[in-house]
Amino acid sequence: MIEVFTDGACLGNPGPGGWGVLIIEDGARRELNGGEEATTNNRMEMFAAIRALEETPKGASVVIHTDSQYVKNGITGWIKGWKRNGWKNAAKKPVKNRDLWERLDALAEERDVDWRWVKGHDGHPENERADALACQAAQAFA
Repeated sequence: MIEVFTDGACLGNPGPGGWGVLIIEDGARRELNGGEEATTNNRMEMFAAIRALEETPKGASVVIHTDSQYVKNGITGWIKGWKRNGWKNAAKKPVKNRDLWERLDALAEERDVDWRWVKGHDGHPENERADALACQAAQAFA
């Protein structure tokens, strides 16, 4: 099993943003981060999960810890309705961030993913590290 902690950050929303990923596999830890000049917090949260899954092999069992209800609820529940309704939300409007939802969905389908929510900024060491990586990247794009 691969354990992953993800986070996104944005300086302003929209504004310069960053994402951070901590991957723990067989006791080894890997860290990734990056960002964009003009983005939103939700896009950075999603991009962190995408990059994490891209770093894991197809067929792997992955536990993703995210402090984003948007990501967790979106990928485990809302996305089913969006796809069924032609990528329209409950208000019949186009789903925001569809490009990233499609990427995340495709990657998750190729792995056995257990999505878990963790309370952000609550002293959880791995979540705090993912947050620090995201903030560091956002600062670099500011």
